[in-house]
Amino acid sequence: MISVLSATPISPVHPITNVVPLSLVLLVSLIKEAFEDWKRFHNDKVINSTPIDVLQGQKWESIPWKKLQVGDIVRVKQDGFFPADLLFLSSSNPDGVCYIETANLDGETNLKIRKALERTWDYFTPDKAAEFKGEIQCEQPNNSLYTFTGNLIFQKQTLPLSPNQILLRGCSLRNTEFIVGAVIFTGHETKVMMNAMNVPSKRSTLERKLDKLILTLFGALFTMCLVGAIGSGIFINRKFYYLGLDEGVEDQFNPRNRFVVAILTMFTLITLYSTIIPISLYVSIEMIKFIQSTQFINKDLCMYHVETDTPALARTSNLNEELGQVEYIFSDKTGTLTRNLMEFFKCSIGGEVYGNGITEIERGSAQRNGTTLGEVQKSTTTVHEKGFNFDDARLMQGAWRNEPNPEACKEFFRCLAICHTVLPEGDESPEKIKYQAASPDEAALVIAAKNFGLFFYRRTPTTIMVRESHVEKMGKVQDVSYEVLNVLEFNSTRKRQSVICRYPDGRVVLYCKGADSVIFERLADGQSGIKNLTRENLEQFGSSGLRTLCLAYRDLSINHYESWNEKFIQAKSSLRDREKKLDEVADIIEKDLILIGCTAIEDKLQDGVPSCIETLSKAGIKIWVLTGDKMETAINIAYACSLINNNMKQFVISSDTDAIREVENRGDSVETARFIQDTVKQELKKCLEEAQHCLSTASGQKLALVIDGKCLMYALDPSLRGHLLNLSLNCTSVVCCRVSPLQKAQVTSLVKNGARKITLSIGDGANDVSMIQAAHVGVGISGLEGMQAVMASDFAIAQFRFLTDLLLVHGRWSYHRLSKVITYFFYKNLTFTLTQFWFTFQTGFSGQRFYDDWFQSLYNVIFTALPVIILGCLTRMLVLHFLRGILSYTKRE
Repeated sequence: MISVLSATPISPVHPITNVVPLSLVLLVSLIKEAFEDWKRFHNDKVINSTPIDVLQGQKWESIPWKKLQVGDIVRVKQDGFFPADLLFLSSSNPDGVCYIETANLDGETNLKIRKALERTWDYFTPDKAAEFKGEIQCEQPNNSLYTFTGNLIFQKQTLPLSPNQILLRGCSLRNTEFIVGAVIFTGHETKVMMNAMNVPSKRSTLERKLDKLILTLFGALFTMCLVGAIGSGIFINRKFYYLGLDEGVEDQFNPRNRFVVAILTMFTLITLYSTIIPISLYVSIEMIKFIQSTQFINKDLCMYHVETDTPALARTSNLNEELGQVEYIFSDKTGTLTRNLMEFFKCSIGGEVYGNGITEIERGSAQRNGTTLGEVQKSTTTVHEKGFNFDDARLMQGAWRNEPNPEACKEFFRCLAICHTVLPEGDESPEKIKYQAASPDEAALVIAAKNFGLFFYRRTPTTIMVRESHVEKMGKVQDVSYEVLNVLEFNSTRKRQSVICRYPDGRVVLYCKGADSVIFERLADGQSGIKNLTRENLEQFGSSGLRTLCLAYRDLSINHYESWNEKFIQAKSSLRDREKKLDEVADIIEKDLILIGCTAIEDKLQDGVPSCIETLSKAGIKIWVLTGDKMETAINIAYACSLINNNMKQFVISSDTDAIREVENRGDSVETARFIQDTVKQELKKCLEEAQHCLSTASGQKLALVIDGKCLMYALDPSLRGHLLNLSLNCTSVVCCRVSPLQKAQVTSLVKNGARKITLSIGDGANDVSMIQAAHVGVGISGLEGMQAVMASDFAIAQFRFLTDLLLVHGRWSYHRLSKVITYFFYKNLTFTLTQFWFTFQTGFSGQRFYDDWFQSLYNVIFTALPVIILGCLTRMLVLHFLRGILSYTKRE
């Protein structure tokens, strides 16, 4: 607007001097955007031109990816990437399987197995593939990476399709010479492209305040112009006849029309005083933030993790100064506070506890109680490898056969060896084999089975091969092939995994492993003894900070299994609500289980976590832990992290009480919900009153809140949310256990929107993405659970302890520096413009300029730009140089 005004006769400055600075500022932004667009265009061009073999007639011809169409038959070779979402028809492997890596999709480097439908295994040669005629009925394109619902109508038969037959664009083929597939979705309809949505735009608090300050400056500019316009209307008077103002044709200085004079003078002064608005401020701030991110945060050796060769990474430069204002941190536990390097540590079989080790949590607990724990003497049979840190001579090298319940031990080991989705890789020897697992927990359990004498060494789509030692009799080793009939996969809703297998002698068994809360409610009657013993063992393991899983099995009759399998096949074939129907069918057979025991896996704390949390607490930052683990485990981890100590008053709101269990046993879901809601309401009010009383006393005792997911679900209800927020804000530490990913995001949003405080979320897994995106600042830890958290984050670090440097060094410095930059900008622009304003009073409010045109225009954009940028980047260095200068001068004097 000011540039347009400068081109009119009322402007006191030449139009070019206004257009040039504006163009310079826009040019910098345009070049930046154009460079990023060009990089995207170049990447798109390279990817779209990648060659792929497509069936043309009866031979393979190479065409670029961009020419692919739905229905094409393609061949992908080993280590090649899938160009579209494909239906897997056949592979070079005779059993119709292939191995894929999904690192580009979810960051996980573990290989996944995919299996083609048996009816399409033969279509892998060009002449045979040319005969393939079928029709695919499937869901519309969507962004769900882990689900697919469809049917293949082939040779007048309807064959159900599942994610097991789908190869998604972005994945790559491994350990398989080639595969043949049919294109289902291409381009923007592929699942990976449907997931490529923009990350929620986050603006820092400083930027929002800056917007308000700029509006204030506009108000100041308008006021100055109004004062000048009124002064001009008063000054233009007939008594100044000797100036000859009424002789000209211009209305701007015509004393007969003072109103027009005032209006035109106002527009003149807007052009003259326009330098008060710092048009280059946003560009300068962007440059400063970019330098802070790329040169300071990304290259900080204090945040470089040597073991994994991982530096810190600022994925956005918009939020540097926000790091220095964080008041609340929401942290995941597993992989964030702990290492996510799972080791099989203890177990309970038939109610008997095995394993002699002492965990870090137990040592920390002993220190709190004023006692010390000595070192445990290692037995001669101790084996320690990655994933296995178990020491108990009663189970090693076949010694379990002498235990009171050897049959339970045998079923326990078989469940570990069979109930999983792990893929073996490399030599089929116990020393050299490697396991590719979806999670470190699963790998640890299979490694444990290997060390107990049941070595899982080979998998096909229909069989699991296990080399069993000491099972039939001591010293005997035999290879046993178990036929896998069905796999009921783990998900966050089911919280369990089951495998139905057939023994060589025809016995059909369902093995199930999962969370204790899920397994216990599916046990057959008459197991109260082992159930109570196992529950006590679970509590003992939880208090030691160990992660637990329960194991159970069930023998199935052939008739019962076959009638159930028909329902399972129908559920697999349904196009609508397939996942829901599969869960319902799984519930039918996953009952009347026989409890075998439970496993306990140790996940050690990351280095420096307790001292990091202590430092952040001293800085006035409140830390909340949101985890899916049991309450006992979460509380003990909180103690080990110095998040909770014995001097704090703890408020525990749990659904695991006798009163709630009694109501749940009646089976009325409505009554249960109402009872838990009333209980939570009473507990929140009682805790809030106690908290206010504690804070009002002179002692000022610190408070901690522990709440589980079931109670949290009701506490987040709009009617109770206010009570929860008030109680939480009065607590120094909050631990939420057994929470879902959605609840993590809801708790974060509660504090972010309810308390109006700056929040930071930190996590390492896909279940932390919603929490990371909900907070003002999201930090991802590049760990073992893939890269989804990092891809959704604003900053990425390798270890939780680096949070100290990120917040208290880089965040604090960035905040101070940018604050000084903004005040510096406002000071220099106000000084420059107010000089012109005072001069206006001496020129009869005529709009006469005090400065040269070019000096006035380039003052803000060029002449004073560099000092501000240097100040924004190197404040600390400038202060040090200044102090050194003073010291050296003093010495000379």
